[in-house]
Amino acid sequence: MLMFLWLMLTIGGLLALVAIGLDFQYRRRLGNALEVTAGKWDIIPISPTHCQIVGKMEFINPTKRLDVMIPELLTDVQLLSKASTQGITQCSRIINHFDDFEAREDEYWESDIVDFGKRETIEIRIDLEGDKVDALQVAWVKLKYITYGPEGKVPCTKHVIVPLKFPSINDSKRWRPAENSDILPIKTHLLTNLDDPVEVVKQYVLPHAQQGDIVTIGESPLAIIQGRFRHFMDINPGWLAKRLCYMFQSTSSLATAGGLQVLIDIVGAPRVFFAFVGSIPFKVLPKSMARKLNVDGMFYRLAGEQANLVDDVTGTIPPYDQFVVLGPLNPQAVCDRIKKETGLEAAIVDVNDLRRVKILAATTGIPVDFLEKALITNPAGNASEQTPVVLIRPSVN
Repeated sequence: MLMFLWLMLTIGGLLALVAIGLDFQYRRRLGNALEVTAGKWDIIPISPTHCQIVGKMEFINPTKRLDVMIPELLTDVQLLSKASTQGITQCSRIINHFDDFEAREDEYWESDIVDFGKRETIEIRIDLEGDKVDALQVAWVKLKYITYGPEGKVPCTKHVIVPLKFPSINDSKRWRPAENSDILPIKTHLLTNLDDPVEVVKQYVLPHAQQGDIVTIGESPLAIIQGRFRHFMDINPGWLAKRLCYMFQSTSSLATAGGLQVLIDIVGAPRVFFAFVGSIPFKVLPKSMARKLNVDGMFYRLAGEQANLVDDVTGTIPPYDQFVVLGPLNPQAVCDRIKKETGLEAAIVDVNDLRRVKILAATTGIPVDFLEKALITNPAGNASEQTPVVLIRPSVN
């Protein structure tokens, strides 16, 4: 009997070790890993009432030995305009440029494989026709596809925001006086993950700039350019996010399970959990004492800078009002590149209407206190001004 019990325990232990090993191996696998680029998009005017949007995107399989199939792929296009979109017709077509693949005339998506380590291209053509085509501002392209592989079937969506309206540089001419400086909010097209921050500065800022000027870019627009936004339907809150979000004030971007889950995905569940636990002793202090001891907002300090930079749904202008926008990556490198390629001092900033100015990164030639005073009134605005870039000209004493 003892021998039998010992044998069962031994077998059970071995099975447990095998299960743990398989789980460890599983967690290291990339599964249905398939990356999709935002691609390159062109707007082709055909007539005053007809234009075509053409985009070329790539599927990338980053795994070393796992093939991933795409059995289903389709597009959905949402048009945004300052006028009615009634009467505008649209027709989308996906052209498969996979290796040795003949595109079908009936537009049926024929299942295909993205081999490991390979890149495969598709082309999307969107025809827009109607009397009000020239009033369109943005085409929000949703590429919906299913990956099929080691993880089974996984529905995915790639969002690409294609700007269709581009303001003239003459739309930004109203300089405003500020403390020790003059301010020019720069109007741009709706910035998207198809843009480059330096090219935006060259296109819209340089025509107004002179030596000694400073250009600032909002942290959310920069994050959007970097593709750091997630649609609320693509976020799957876990156990921790669903419970911990109740602990934040309703005005916080972490007060929803989706907003908090995005932070968890960035920094990890252990850090978020221990940041919350570690902040509890400081929450019982009176606010005046916490400020005096400089221990207020300890959760955000312990969870990392990204905790302060997450913008939840409704936090930005359409169509990004349906997305959770993260903080930007490596803003210092962006500032340094702007300085190198344009000669302008640059800063990435987080400013709001509560007279709160936070400098995420800046080139070395900018006095931080000067920048904070110049931006204290939030000249870029928090509504639909579409002026994510601000040019600051120090006053000559």
